[in-house]
Amino acid sequence: MNISLLKKICETPGAPGYEIEIRNLILQELKGINSNVELDNMGNIIVKIEGRLPKGKRKKIMAAAHMDEIGFIVTHIDDKGFLRFHTLGGFDPKTLTAQRVIVHGNKKLVGVMGSKPIHVMTAEERTKSVKITDFFIDLGMPKKEVEKYINIGNPITRDRELIEMGDCINCKSLDNRISVYLLLEVLRNFKKESIDHDFYAVFTVQEEVGLRGASVATHSINPDFGFGVDTTIAFDVPGAAKHEYITALGEGVAIKIMDSSTISDYRMVEFLKQTAEKEKIKWQPEILTAGGTDTASVQRSGKNGSIAGAISIPTRHIHQVIEMVNKEDVKAGVDLLVAAIKGISKYNWSF
Repeated sequence: MNISLLKKICETPGAPGYEIEIRNLILQELKGINSNVELDNMGNIIVKIEGRLPKGKRKKIMAAAHMDEIGFIVTHIDDKGFLRFHTLGGFDPKTLTAQRVIVHGNKKLVGVMGSKPIHVMTAEERTKSVKITDFFIDLGMPKKEVEKYINIGNPITRDRELIEMGDCINCKSLDNRISVYLLLEVLRNFKKESIDHDFYAVFTVQEEVGLRGASVATHSINPDFGFGVDTTIAFDVPGAAKHEYITALGEGVAIKIMDSSTISDYRMVEFLKQTAEKEKIKWQPEILTAGGTDTASVQRSGKNGSIAGAISIPTRHIHQVIEMVNKEDVKAGVDLLVAAIKGISKYNWSF
């Protein structure tokens, strides 16, 4: 794996609706891979590879990986310069304790998530569940200084570096930057060989706040076949029963059967399973009962709908700053998507 590239991808900011920096990084990487790159009005990056079949016989294949990360937005600056904020994406409040963040104003400022110290909590407060509204951001500056750089509406991202841990990678925003990396690797592969059908690799915006970018891109492309490329929960940790795992690290790439927003086309599920078995790619099934991905938009937002499924990377500690993936699962994800795109015309897609 190209760890230095993955490190840049994960650490580059891009809250929903404010994906400017991560989009520019992806565009820079694409310069050496593919020149057929477009931006739509929402800011999705759409990369097209033309198939080798005659134009009238080519189908459209779309794979979507979202480039945004969960973050926050400034809603208030109080009299002492402390910031209040609203979430952009889903957060478990207890994961905010003792975290550093970056506020993206006229100047980037590092802040810390502050809350009431345990020393001054009442007995009742100590037993209560923490809420998002219990937190504020401390920039270490008075209001007059803060207002030189920060405005209401500035985005906020989390501050954490990527590290390697054994066979794993650990960082913030592996959801879904690991899939951005995966999709770039797939495009590198197709730089060397041709494929039958037109392939659209789409780096989408605003997934974490409602699959918004993917809806627009899918409507424009109107794919015949679609893949969501995202993370999924790996709950293979102490205290979890095996039926709660969803997936496990090191057990291969996950083939999505369903999540709360979509039921994968049974033909696509079977095709991906058969492809993985044929290519000796380690895989595991995924049924995610809560949470969804761009797969739903890829399946339903085109004029005709698409035969859709998803390739998911098992991820521990999801939506925290310590997300963890296994390197071999990522490699399996790259291999499976490449093999699926190459083999899609050889499968019987009739009902």
